Amino acid sequence: MLTGKVLIIDSDKNICELLRMCLEKEGYSVLISNDGEEGLVKFSALKPDMVLLDVVLPGIDGWQICREIRKKSNIPLIYITSKAEVFDKVLGLELGADDYIVKPFDVKEVLARMKAVMRRVSLVKSDHDLKEVHYDKLDINMTRYELKVDGKILDTPPKELELLFHLASHPNTVFNRDKLLDEVWGFEYYGGSRTIDVHIKRLREKLDGVSKQWTLRTVWSVGYKFELNDTSN
Repeated sequence: MLTGKVLIIDSDKNICELLRMCLEKEGYSVLISNDGEEGLVKFSALKPDMVLLDVVLPGIDGWQICREIRKKSNIPLIYITSKAEVFDKVLGLELGADDYIVKPFDVKEVLARMKAVMRRVSLVKSDHDLKEVHYDKLDINMTRYELKVDGKILDTPPKELELLFHLASHPNTVFNRDKLLDEVWGFEYYGGSRTIDVHIKRLREKLDGVSKQWTLRTVWSVGYKFELNDTSN
């Protein structure tokens, strides 16, 4: 059994109780809030290990809750919501969610996805013991979740930073979009590869022209790589 403290923020009390019963059977400790503002208070006060979050809530909606949580923490966060449009899924993931489950759901799927996210977090921690990489005019520190470009710290969303760190940790290695979704997001993505392209575009706005020693490069029809350039000539 896995253990950990899970905060469920959902206005549907029946769903909360169903999840509580199943999660406690699996060894989790469960906290519940049926209100957005209260959910944020409980998040700050009780420091859960994972958040299961609906979008439509009284008080503050789930989009804003995710934004607020990501300002403070990179803990695993999964949306469980009835909002099923591709736009909603893309938005949730771009705000920093680790997965997105549409209601109605199967509890076994929720448990499997929770475990997959926790495994991914564990692997990231073990793979990134150093937790930082340094190149000319570029410093990425995953302990502080900090990106420094040409000596200046830039505000960078967690998933954007994780994507850059993953690429920069494997210089000159080409990753296709599916591989990046699997290794950085850690789940089967519903909306195609658009989220990778959006994140790369935003990173390029920060990084293009900063240094001649490295480039965030597109490999056409394949994917992306962090390329170290030959500056000897």
